[in-house]
Amino acid sequence: MHLTFLDFFFIFSVSTACLYLFRKLAKRFGLVDKPNERKHHRGAVPLVGGVAICFSVVHYLYFNPILLENNYLYILSISILTIVGALDDRFDVSVKFRIVVQAIVSLVMIQYSGVMLTDLGNLLGFGNLNLGILAIPVTVFAILGAINAFNMVDGIDGLLGGLSLVTFASIAILMHWTGQPNKLYISLLFIASIIPFVLMNLGVLGRKRKIFMGDAGSMMIGFTVIWLLLGASQPHEESVSISPVTCLWLIAVPLMDMVSIIYRRIKTGRSPFKPDRDHIHHILQKNEFSSLSVLLIICVLAAALATIGVLGEILHVPDYLMFVGFLTVFVAYHFILSRLSKESLIEVVDTCN
Repeated sequence: MHLTFLDFFFIFSVSTACLYLFRKLAKRFGLVDKPNERKHHRGAVPLVGGVAICFSVVHYLYFNPILLENNYLYILSISILTIVGALDDRFDVSVKFRIVVQAIVSLVMIQYSGVMLTDLGNLLGFGNLNLGILAIPVTVFAILGAINAFNMVDGIDGLLGGLSLVTFASIAILMHWTGQPNKLYISLLFIASIIPFVLMNLGVLGRKRKIFMGDAGSMMIGFTVIWLLLGASQPHEESVSISPVTCLWLIAVPLMDMVSIIYRRIKTGRSPFKPDRDHIHHILQKNEFSSLSVLLIICVLAAALATIGVLGEILHVPDYLMFVGFLTVFVAYHFILSRLSKESLIEVVDTCN
């Protein structure tokens, strides 16, 4: 199957139309985000970005089965996650329930598609690490991690959309280079459907048309990213696979932010799942960066790290060097954020005194 410019223009148009339509329906169903102690936006903002993107992608894939034998399994998976995410946006369902649903969807995906993490590559320099009987639990853990990494990073206008565009663009480049057209097309479809959301989310089309992604979108995007990366990084006959360590670089910022903040929460005796204002975007804002500056800084950082991953793959840099490099970047990331977080807290205390 070969996709043309008209295909992508079509899904761009469908996504735009859905965003406008669902936005009008959001208040009727109570699917809006209201300001509170953590959320400082103005007024009730419709939480329909993810629902509109999911509808656009599912509508296209139903009539144009790009993923062949796994097409309807993928449609079912993202539909379930989007529905659960929308219910969470509306009724604030428990974390345990969301995790259970995500785990069940992951197991169904593994069972019926055969897509799982069996080979970690030559991470330590002593040969490929095969997971054996640990493949299924490690795959489920990886899927849950990716879903919640994208979910947790959604905190300021344009950030989730911008990071998603960076990741899908990086995947598209590697899928083209390794000859995996189906995954390339899925990546491009998401890019085409996310762009209208970013424009509305940033208020480019007018502040009154502002919308948020919601958990429905972040869960769907996180799942799609890990689905593509798992399928692309494991050995298969039809095309060249990418190295598993390359995947870490393509989702570096959401992944590092999630791990870093969970560590800081546990260290201070807090629940790792309890929301707060200690993410990278919050910390930068506390250090007097404007929202636009924060968005640009984080997206440029994500693009730079993804570029390292893409170049490392194309230039055949050894897995263990890429892995050591990623760990080094993560340690530096965690140290800098922890330092900035402490400095901003000291400034707040001094101001109060």
